[in-house]
Amino acid sequence: MRSTRGFTLPELLIVLTVLSVLLGVGIPSFIEFMRNQRVKTASFDLFSTLVHARSEAITRNATITVAPVSSAWTNGWTVTDAGGTVIRSMGSVASVSITRIDAGPASVQFRASGRLNATVMPAFQLTADGGTITTRCISIDLSGRPLTKAAACS
Repeated sequence: MRSTRGFTLPELLIVLTVLSVLLGVGIPSFIEFMRNQRVKTASFDLFSTLVHARSEAITRNATITVAPVSSAWTNGWTVTDAGGTVIRSMGSVASVSITRIDAGPASVQFRASGRLNATVMPAFQLTADGGTITTRCISIDLSGRPLTKAAACS
């Protein structure tokens, strides 16, 4: 007798059924994972930019400004020195909305001491677009130190 090669139809149907069940369960979790990662990445980018701007203010002994592009933080932001030279810039963030919570000016300025040039502590709320709400908050205390938390700004 000659040995047969390949799969039988019932074996193939069982594999396809198991695969479709696993994909049906896994894809929504993967989409939620991607949404969370987008918010985490955007919050890290903004947080690291604020830390860098504060460091540059201290290093250069000058005022450094972090400002949104086209008056919207979701469009990105730039870090400039007192002369207007761009030190660092960040492009737009896809599928994440960034909202400044406080009533202060649109930009954030760090003095030469590293402290904020403001009377209000700035706070940014980052939220993912989509089904479930994924939120992170970045606040800056008056000493200029940014803080981040995995919750809505209060």
